Amino acid sequence: VQLQASGGGLVQAGGSLRLSCAASGRNFRMYRMGWFRQAPGKEREFVAGISRSGDGAYYADSMKGRFTISRDNAKNMVYLQMNSLKPEDTAVYYCASSLVVGGPSRPGDYNYWGQGTLVTVSS
Repeated sequence: VQLQASGGGLVQAGGSLRLSCAASGRNFRMYRMGWFRQAPGKEREFVAGISRSGDGAYYADSMKGRFTISRDNAKNMVYLQMNSLKPEDTAVYYCASSLVVGGPSRPGDYNYWGQGTLVTVSS
């Protein structure tokens, strides 16, 4: 599967952005999907993941209550709604796919990656 993330940009602290990830290829529904982010000089970190059907979502602790992951299997799309953004949310955000059972949250659990979209939150 090929993935392409979009929707990043510059936003003020407290604002919102919605990221999108378009998947091409077959068998999108087979994959659990996730969002990661990487800030300059830092390791890539898990943001959120979602089950194959979309009925199960899980988040990194610092994103709970602010971010919402969703997917539309009919459109081969995954979304990340980000609210109450903070300057520390500034990073390149990546979508990725996984065949790992359960709730994959490590970069190594994911086999395909999008190119990333930059989110910059100004104070």
